[in-house]
Amino acid sequence: MYHTWMRFFTPGPAHHRLGLVCLGVGLQYGALPTVGPRTLDHHVAVVVSAGGGWFLEPDGRRTAVTAPALLWLTPGVPHHYGAGPDGGWDEGFVVFTGPAVAPYTELGYIEPDRPVVPLSDASGPRGVIGRIARAARQGNPLLEAETGAAVHELLVALRRARADLAPDGDPVLKALARDACLPMSVAEHAARHGMTPAELRTAVRRGAGCSPKDYLLGIRLGRAKELLAATELPVAAVARRVGYDDPAYFSRLFTRRVGMPPVRFRAQQYRTVPGGWSDRVPDPDDPPRIGPSPGPRG
Repeated sequence: MYHTWMRFFTPGPAHHRLGLVCLGVGLQYGALPTVGPRTLDHHVAVVVSAGGGWFLEPDGRRTAVTAPALLWLTPGVPHHYGAGPDGGWDEGFVVFTGPAVAPYTELGYIEPDRPVVPLSDASGPRGVIGRIARAARQGNPLLEAETGAAVHELLVALRRARADLAPDGDPVLKALARDACLPMSVAEHAARHGMTPAELRTAVRRGAGCSPKDYLLGIRLGRAKELLAATELPVAAVARRVGYDDPAYFSRLFTRRVGMPPVRFRAQQYRTVPGGWSDRVPDPDDPPRIGPSPGPRG
């Protein structure tokens, strides 16, 4: 005996231009029938949250699947899998496509060459799949946009839930973020961690989906934007604060990556900040309470 629920959607051209569209969602559990051999035209993420089974790869290798786990079904690649005979498994699946698939794959969020991915915890991805399922109610006028946005969220949740990544972040990435604004080269950062530049590139690509140079640059430019928006520091001083001794080089780099020079960014985004700029991330569930100013004391 098994239990299956699924819905399929047909988003229009405008929704495809949003980057990702959800084509279907399903929730199944129990001794499910074997899937395949078959080949699909779209990507499918299958999240196994309980139980276990097997996955047969195109080269004939049979891989055991033990929950929590993710199965990547890739367009054009044959696949064949099934739940185990002892109680089966509990799965949720999402079918998706869109032009954003390519950059998500480049960043390592989608792994075509790794069809079975152990997860540390399936609750995050399953929560997103549950929201897609709830959005699939009849008459939902926001169905295509809501489910498409959730596919983006699902890919992030799957990336965060991977068992080979620490749930609180890679220590190397944390250290790089801490030291990003020091005037150091990538090679110097690598040496600081007892790594070769090649080893550092591998670690950062695995954890952040980009090169160390791009990872450091993103942090530096983010900090530069904060200083430009919230202080009156000269551009040269901002450049030094984020690790660039040459303000002209910093301005060229900023302009190329941001699309406008630092002075123009400041003109658009400058805010007077009472009490100074805070580095503490606010808690959106506990916003400050703004009340009437106390009256003059008698």
